[in-house]
Amino acid sequence: MSRIKPLKKLTKTKKEKAGRSNGRITVWHRGGGHKRKYRLIDFNCLKNINIKAKIEQIEYDPNRNCKIARILYQNGERNYILAPDGIKVGDNVICQEKAPIKIGNRMRLENIPTGTFVYCIELIPEQGGKLVRSAGNYAQLTAKEKEYAQIILPSKEVRLVLSRCYASIGQLSNPQANTIKLRKAGQSRWRGIRPTVRGSAMNPVDHPHGGGEGRTPIGLKGPKTPWGKPALGKRTRNKKKYSSRFIIQRRSK
Repeated sequence: MSRIKPLKKLTKTKKEKAGRSNGRITVWHRGGGHKRKYRLIDFNCLKNINIKAKIEQIEYDPNRNCKIARILYQNGERNYILAPDGIKVGDNVICQEKAPIKIGNRMRLENIPTGTFVYCIELIPEQGGKLVRSAGNYAQLTAKEKEYAQIILPSKEVRLVLSRCYASIGQLSNPQANTIKLRKAGQSRWRGIRPTVRGSAMNPVDHPHGGGEGRTPIGLKGPKTPWGKPALGKRTRNKKKYSSRFIIQRRSK
């Protein structure tokens, strides 16, 4: 993995919002953190379709837990893509409607053999990869039915995606990302994560779990959010959502 600075033209300033929208805190426990630039990742690759690209560098990205690869197209253009596990500097990749089955290549699901591991999958054709973009993740293409392809996502959800959608071959890099242990509180602060206070340590006026003498249980049928809504396991997906018909089997809790 390269320690050199990213290409300036492939970065932009990232404004820290500290969990706020219009001045109000909408996401708790965010703020601070190390200053960092956002790397412009090409999740689509269709601008340079049918043009071979060479892996120039494998780089660290502070904004995501998988590595990124800087690629150089034969037309001289450079881009960042998500780096799959096992790819090396000097390897060639390509985005085509029907490309060789090789790690890092990107093509339509209808041209990928069943059983293949894929990542960075489109939900809507030519909109760029939306699914499976986190370190070490992969989905498996299990079947093709008319205009749809059936895939098993990392959450074990089984879902239908249009066969015209593009996906990349392989598994994402840095599969050991979830085994990293933070050695001190400062490592969380570097990541922009502020301290979290347990609800049971608060007063009843501040949290449904608060109050009681000594170490008492929450005293409720199930855990609640600070606003009294059910937490941990409550299904929040809208039952009338249009894309529910594409989900064959829901993910396990």
